[in-house]
Amino acid sequence: MAEFKRLISLDAFRGFTIAAMIMVNNPATWRHVYPPLRHAEWNGLTPTDLIFPFFIFIVGVSIALAYTKRLDAGVAKTPMYKKIIFRSVKIFAVGILLWLFPNFSFEDVRIAGVLQRIAIVFLVCALLFLNSKWRIQAIVAASLLVVYWLVMMFIPTPGYGQVMLEPGANIAAWIDSKYLPGYLYQKTWDPEGILSTLPAIATGIAGMLAGHLVLSKTPAERKIIYLFSFSFFAFVLGYFWNYIFPVNKNIWTSSFVLVTSGLAGMLLAVSIFFVDVLGRTRFTKPGIIFGSNAITVYVLADVWRLPFYTWQIGGDSLNNHWMQLFDNLGWSMEMGSFLYAAIFIGFNFIPAWILYKKKIFIKL
Repeated sequence: MAEFKRLISLDAFRGFTIAAMIMVNNPATWRHVYPPLRHAEWNGLTPTDLIFPFFIFIVGVSIALAYTKRLDAGVAKTPMYKKIIFRSVKIFAVGILLWLFPNFSFEDVRIAGVLQRIAIVFLVCALLFLNSKWRIQAIVAASLLVVYWLVMMFIPTPGYGQVMLEPGANIAAWIDSKYLPGYLYQKTWDPEGILSTLPAIATGIAGMLAGHLVLSKTPAERKIIYLFSFSFFAFVLGYFWNYIFPVNKNIWTSSFVLVTSGLAGMLLAVSIFFVDVLGRTRFTKPGIIFGSNAITVYVLADVWRLPFYTWQIGGDSLNNHWMQLFDNLGWSMEMGSFLYAAIFIGFNFIPAWILYKKKIFIKL
């Protein structure tokens, strides 16, 4: 079987993940949202909880593919270091600017955030990739997960005198309240806080390990089997770890890393088989278009949402007019909220498609 040169499946996976991220962030109203489109309140897992770790996993795979190519081409590491650091700073800064937009009240600036976490994970994983082999990377990931588990499960939360895993009462929340400056998303702690970023780095490394496997000289069919098998093993290990360290996105538990990375790896393996091996690319185009400027589209969505949710038309916002229509007709309010988010994705597809057609690829 011929080797695949570029993973169309990965490009589509990235794009559909961003589209899903935009959808769950932008319902017409948070009062009416289908349960699978909400995050788990604390322990547990919903489809929505998969989106962010999937994207970080994809970042890891992309690091392996992109920087292996550059290393093989003989590119010096020093200029790569500069670009990695500069890109990380840009993504981090854009995350802060999005939080400030449109009022730019610096008194309430949020230092933590989705893009900020992506920036940190990218920085650490890219530098690690350039300076170590896959075995060292695997050891680092495993060490992060074990150390994080030990810290969360065996260090009592100051002020409580015992180990706590409840919202706002665990050691990660205490560290955020003491050492994370700026506005905290949950008032006293942040889901993208300091300590929970460590296992998020392990999610990125898991993607890098998947990238190593994809790039190996193993025949294509075996790559897919190995990737699916290793991912399934990670999922099962995470499932059983859940019994003593619950799957939890809010504090990005070690079991959460293994379960979500396992699912991402299995999905990638299946996608590679159908898309890159069998050539079934018919339904991948929207994902490829979104994925070609993934972070840019995510940023545009945050800016573009302003007219959808704040501009007044006849004394009320567009989303409220939409929901009032469904209410007056007696239709499902959850369906109305879902369709509004779907339409919002469609509007964001327009600039993504224009950039793609003009071959403009913005690397934040």
